[in-house]
Amino acid sequence: METLKHECGVAMVRLLKPLSYYQHKYGTWMYGLNKLYLMMEKQHNRGQEGAGLACVKFDTQPGHEYMFRERAEGKDAIRKIFATVHENFKDVTPEQMADSDYIEQRLPFAGQLYMGHLRYSTTGKRGLQYVHPFLRRNNWKAKNLCLCGNFNMTNIEEIFERLTSQGQSPRIYSDSYIMLELMGHRLDREVERNFVNAQHEGLQGKDITRYIDDHVEMANVLKTSMADFDGGYVVCGITGSGEMFSMRDPWGIRPAYYYKDDEIVALASERPVLQTTFDLSCEQVKELEPGMALLVKRNGQCRIERIREQAGDSACSFERIYFSRGSDRDIYQERKRLGELLTEPVLEAVGGDTEHTVFSFIPNTAEVAFYGLVQGFKKHVHEKKIAAIQSLGRIPTHEELDRILSESVRMEKVAWKDIKLRTFITEGNSRNDLASHVYDITYGSVDEGRDNLVVIDDSIVRGTTLKESIIRILDRLHPKKMVLVSSAPQIRYPDYYGIDMARLEEFCVFRATMELIRERGMQQLILDTYNNCKSEMNKPKAQMRNCVRDLYKPFTVAEINSKIVEMLRPEGVTTPIEIVFQSIDGLRQAIPHHKGDWYFTGNYPTPGGTRLCNQAFINYIDNIYKQE
Repeated sequence: METLKHECGVAMVRLLKPLSYYQHKYGTWMYGLNKLYLMMEKQHNRGQEGAGLACVKFDTQPGHEYMFRERAEGKDAIRKIFATVHENFKDVTPEQMADSDYIEQRLPFAGQLYMGHLRYSTTGKRGLQYVHPFLRRNNWKAKNLCLCGNFNMTNIEEIFERLTSQGQSPRIYSDSYIMLELMGHRLDREVERNFVNAQHEGLQGKDITRYIDDHVEMANVLKTSMADFDGGYVVCGITGSGEMFSMRDPWGIRPAYYYKDDEIVALASERPVLQTTFDLSCEQVKELEPGMALLVKRNGQCRIERIREQAGDSACSFERIYFSRGSDRDIYQERKRLGELLTEPVLEAVGGDTEHTVFSFIPNTAEVAFYGLVQGFKKHVHEKKIAAIQSLGRIPTHEELDRILSESVRMEKVAWKDIKLRTFITEGNSRNDLASHVYDITYGSVDEGRDNLVVIDDSIVRGTTLKESIIRILDRLHPKKMVLVSSAPQIRYPDYYGIDMARLEEFCVFRATMELIRERGMQQLILDTYNNCKSEMNKPKAQMRNCVRDLYKPFTVAEINSKIVEMLRPEGVTTPIEIVFQSIDGLRQAIPHHKGDWYFTGNYPTPGGTRLCNQAFINYIDNIYKQE
């Protein structure tokens, strides 16, 4: 029901054949460019604030551009950047477009190496200067570096201090630019190492340049520049001399998948993107493992190499619940399982009354979990029918069979997304009134006063949409009881690895817990937690514990759920309401191979995450005192 922003999506294509090969086989030299467009559009869900692409053209002559970049802001950024690229071809004749020699010599973006990026900001920083890819220029082709990624770094201040202590002065304080400068610095050293080697071999002039282009090792650059980063990341890059690389964080937090054949090497943030774009099976697409890098040399040689030792097994579970495309074979089954595992608690919430219960879902991203929940209830009703027949102790009559077998799980489309609230409306009462009409309902879908209404969402984060719109609009159906279901567990802790959930006070679970603490006169717990968080900040990061977890220990999930309902209930709504969250055990059963559950448990995979969570509570309390 609430949109979360995620940073970001990546796509890479490396052509392994001459452009003439693709012109002959596929009827266009733009095969790589077109595939990049498809990969970016298929990942549009991962970033709608900006997009960019970069291209490297091999074997250009001095004085001619060989590295191209285009970036744009806005939800239609993908269309903008590719429209701009195609503007370069509008005056080219069909004969020239089919002439590979002309293309390679004259046309921009007619290269062998493509990289694309989709951006969501989780830092609040806006503007074209923050849109990936970032470009570092130099007259030596091998020293040109273009970088993009899906990442958030938790220790960027430490890296910044290291750069400045070396005498560098980054233009912008952001993890993207600082990573570009750090990696660019190490790339310079790698080029210079090869320069010295070339001289020792007696080479001069252009022969030295060719030697450097052929011998640059991006693995060396990655090993020296990525050694101390703390965070979740997939970092992608290309160089002016034609190197391509992508590296995944050693905890496996952020995802990356790749495919290689004799024509292309491609990489994306999600598996179905590659499957759809290149018509592949699941088995043909490989996952880039934690701490590993995909490296493609200028000559097309491709290898996977370990850059950092694996530090954990913390693949993000929220990727599976919410962000990644549900068309992935495994994600689809996981989301169905999340829904099915909620059968028992939802059954309890409706008092076992399956005959008078209607099931639905909001929003569309919850549809697969809805199928799983319905599947669970169908199994329950099936067993209920068997028990009813067996309890007769005799052969049932036709009427008895008809009565028993007629019971079914009732599903309805009870809510529809009707309008989008326009941001130019800022006056509070007007805005809240309009927000309550974002959804419309299917009148008559629920038997007033008799039917329970169960509505499932993939996650409940802030609760704002529930309070301002969903509960009020569903109440117009006048159900006997309203049960709001989350396929994800209670979200209690911020994220610092690329999802727009950085402040504790944003979470309805945290706000409810703080209210319970105050109601029960347990303010000392707040003070103790604040002081403990401050004490932890004086320790080395690796020794810190997450003190925010202490706040939740005195309360059961049910107690917090009841308080959430009380806080989110709109004025005038009297229908009984219950909230059901997925359990932690249920999460782990449904998604056993993606163990990154820090949003729900507070178990951060990196020391930087723990430190920032403690700092978040300190900031929360300090802000309260400032306001008072």
